[in-house]
Amino acid sequence: MSTASPAPHPGFTPTGTISTAADRRRVVFATVVGTTVEWYDFFIYASAAGLVFGQLFFAPAGEQFAQIISFLTVGISFLFRPFGAFLAGHLGDKYGRRLVLMLTLVLMGVATTFVGLLPTYAQIGIIAPILLVVLRILQGISAGGEWGGAVLMAVEHAPKAKRGLFGASPQIGVPLGLLLASAVLAIVALPGEEFFLTWGWRIPFLLSVVLILIGYYVRRRVEESPVFLELAERKEETRMPIVQLFRTHALLVVVAALVFAGNNAVGYMTTGGYIQRYATDPKGPLGLATSDVLWAVTLSAVSWLVFTWIAGWLSDRLGRRTTYIIGWVLQLVGVLLLFPLVNTGEIALLTAGLVILTVGLGFTYGPQAALYAELFPASIRFSGVSISYAIGAILGGAFAPSIATWLVQRTGSTDAVTWYLAGMTVLGLIATLLLRDRSGIPLGPDHEAEQAVSPIRGLARA
Repeated sequence: MSTASPAPHPGFTPTGTISTAADRRRVVFATVVGTTVEWYDFFIYASAAGLVFGQLFFAPAGEQFAQIISFLTVGISFLFRPFGAFLAGHLGDKYGRRLVLMLTLVLMGVATTFVGLLPTYAQIGIIAPILLVVLRILQGISAGGEWGGAVLMAVEHAPKAKRGLFGASPQIGVPLGLLLASAVLAIVALPGEEFFLTWGWRIPFLLSVVLILIGYYVRRRVEESPVFLELAERKEETRMPIVQLFRTHALLVVVAALVFAGNNAVGYMTTGGYIQRYATDPKGPLGLATSDVLWAVTLSAVSWLVFTWIAGWLSDRLGRRTTYIIGWVLQLVGVLLLFPLVNTGEIALLTAGLVILTVGLGFTYGPQAALYAELFPASIRFSGVSISYAIGAILGGAFAPSIATWLVQRTGSTDAVTWYLAGMTVLGLIATLLLRDRSGIPLGPDHEAEQAVSPIRGLARA
């Protein structure tokens, strides 16, 4: 790699960011819209898996196992996220962030739309669940590549003092996607269970066509990341970014993945459809109305959005690590209160439990984009953040709904689920404590010396 320091490109500020506020606003808007559409598609599947897929696609497995298998199809997509992350990381570090964002958006939209068109098991037999799993795998590949590109577009365009705030913009796409998915499902559930089971569940999947067209239009108007353009101009793209990543930063990838796992396992109680199924199961302990529970999840998504944004802003003032530590404490409180409130069977208290949980979830998710971007050098950053995120998703949320379902069936109580979620929260806290706070370091290619101090506390340079 060249060690020369040529004059900055006239389109860049000294920190490698676009200099106009209009460009930055366009990037923030595009990342919010794009990630909202992506996660709407992803969460529609998870919610439907909790509410209808067990009956419509896996009924021959028997009442007890059909729901576990349905949740397993939610988790199986996570196994393919690393493939999406590897592929997107390679393309993103070699050809740019913008190209990858367009590809992942289209792939997710096509897969989601076809889920809405699938015949059920009663109509075509075993082919139906097989096709459902294939489409979920395509969603997983897309999700594995989407997040890294979106957060880098936001953070690499941001002023140095506002990376946490700008990085929170793609992060709020998750609660926005959950909000949109839950609200649409709640609306189509209003005519009753029979309509919902026959045709209503398909409508949110088919609406994806419209959302994808909107997202594609918005993303086409965004310029490429200035950091990548500077790398390309100076011909400093890494030939094999993934090989370089694991050669020099393997331990960092693992620690960063564990940070996300602590958040993701807890978040997937709602985004993975577990609470929705547990609370509405007519043969379960609560038997609440589907629409009521979906509206409660929708309200909690609003709270999650607000605290994600606050945490991103706060991380620019307190630092990423400190904000995370506050978040882990708040998340632990939310975990310990969740099921005692849900198990009252009162929709108001269930809603309160979900809202309290989202305070900690927001604080352990809002700073993540800036934290990850600051851990890896520019030439392998897309690979680093995407693969860390994908591995964290597998260790955290991939099978959290299935694990929770199995624990309740095995013990007859939600206490074991609470301890499982508390353990994942503590794991995230420990991983955070292992990382240095690197808020405010330069992100551009002129500053590879930033890696002279290891991002992991107590170690020499990674």
